[in-house]
Amino acid sequence: MEILIINQAEVIDLLPMTECIEVMADALKRLAEGDVILPLRPVMWLPEKVGALGMMPGYIGSQSVMGLKVVSVFPGNHGTEYDSHMGAVMLFETQHGRPLAIVDASEITALRTAAVSAVATRLLARPEASDLCILGAGVQARSHLTAMLAVRPIKRVRVWSRNHAHATQFATDESARHTIHVEVSESAHAAIEGADLICTTTAAAEPIVHGDWITDGAHINAVGSSVPFTRELDTATVVKARLFVDRRESTLSEAGDFLFPQREGAISENHIRGEIGELLLGKVTGRGSSTEITLFKSLGLAVEDIAAAYHIYNRAVAEKRGTWVELGGNRHANTR
Repeated sequence: MEILIINQAEVIDLLPMTECIEVMADALKRLAEGDVILPLRPVMWLPEKVGALGMMPGYIGSQSVMGLKVVSVFPGNHGTEYDSHMGAVMLFETQHGRPLAIVDASEITALRTAAVSAVATRLLARPEASDLCILGAGVQARSHLTAMLAVRPIKRVRVWSRNHAHATQFATDESARHTIHVEVSESAHAAIEGADLICTTTAAAEPIVHGDWITDGAHINAVGSSVPFTRELDTATVVKARLFVDRRESTLSEAGDFLFPQREGAISENHIRGEIGELLLGKVTGRGSSTEITLFKSLGLAVEDIAAAYHIYNRAVAEKRGTWVELGGNRHANTR
């Protein structure tokens, strides 16, 4: 039995951002239609919470595929040669449970997270939104810039990071890559002021976004925090925004950006207006006015990883990419 190994460089080639956005929209619709089994992810934390191992299983019925992403999460890797998220997505078919592929998870995570934000932005941001603020200067900052450029007519980009050198390098690299000028802001406040599209992609444990900084009509993609005990947004930001999520159950269990205001009594579960998949299916309404602030709280879901990996696998097979290796031995070929 052979299995296909697909490395990071091949993931980049086989899943361009524009394709990934459509794959994510389809996956979120399948989730909202009930076509997906998606257990809450178990996370094993190391002592002092210096790092974690996250395990994200899922199943997509209509595609007859299931999978598991296993990823290490080490926020301290920001600014080093190592990604903060490293691991693999393993795909299986569901007739016999045969493993199909092992795919690099670092690049899938970078691409699918930003692509989901792009889906949310396409649905919720004002059509003319063009002033982009990115908080953070790492992998997700880079992928989010690419994603936002794909769905809105961006004219101005500002970046801020707690590490000014990282922000400066980001601005230099991304200005050249996208032929758009990226400005470095001296503070998060300066970066946010006047922006109508805000992406938070940091490892902050405490709020770096405050509600009174945000311009009426802005849309926010909150991406950086995916655990109950950290948040990037203060309570005022969440209270004043029309909130949408990737999945309610995950938000109520894992999203510090939601759970802190809830514990303070500032919001209830009813503050969640809907899931992105429900928006795509027309089950809930999105932005109510041009002055309303909209917020998408992203946690990242296994269905996104599995859908991305399955798309990559199919393209790799068609284009004869990746490396086939023997995994199960030859015993099934023997006559007994």
